Parts: sequence; structure tokens; C-alpha cells
Amino acid sequence: MLCHCAIALETGTGDRPMKQKLIGKILMPFFRSKILGEKPFSKNSPTDPTFVVSGTRDFAAERTRLTGLIHRFVEKGEDAAGKHEHAFFGKMTGREWGELMYKHIDHHLRQFGA
Repeated sequence: MLCHCAIALETGTGDRPMKQKLIGKILMPFFRSKILGEKPFSKNSPTDPTFVVSGTRDFAAERTRLTGLIHRFVEKGEDAAGKHEHAFFGKMTGREWGELMYKHIDHHLRQFGA
């Protein structure tokens, strides 16, 4: 889960550039307000296949990686995040990126009772 969250966060820091996929261009107008609203993510939400992680990971190393990415994301600020594109959501403001990353990480922390 830590590695999965780090990979997703790398799109917001610009470390993992992505282009919006066709499915996102078609469906995003219908889902944007539900996903970026106040409600937490629902269980069993779909994920981009490039964010799927398999195999064993070193917990401490992945935790360090994720916390480092969170710090970098925050330090870069809204303007920097707003320059990056998401595979499903496409262009977003820095504030939307922050909200999405918060909700994504929160979703998985709740999933594991953290």
C-alpha cells in the first residue's frame, strides 16, 4: 500500500509524468465532483493499472519513500502540482491535486486501520 501510494503521488510531484487516458476524458466530467468532493473514497474503487503493485516490499523503505514524497509535494506547493496531468482526471489545479492525494492516502490508511 505504501508503494502504491508513492507511485500515485509521483504523478503529482512530476516524477512520473502521465497523459490523460481516453476513458478519463470521457468519464471525468461525470465523476469529478464525486471524487473531489468531501466524501472519502469508497471501498473497491478502481485504480489505474500502472499503480498496481505486486510482490514484497521493504516496509521501512517504502514508508520513508512515501513520507519523503509527501514532504516534497507540500514544499513544491500548489502551483507546481497544478502543472502535472493525472491519468484519469487530466489537468487539475494544485488544490485539487492536494485534495486527491490526501483522500487517496487517507483511504488506504483507513483500509489498514492506521
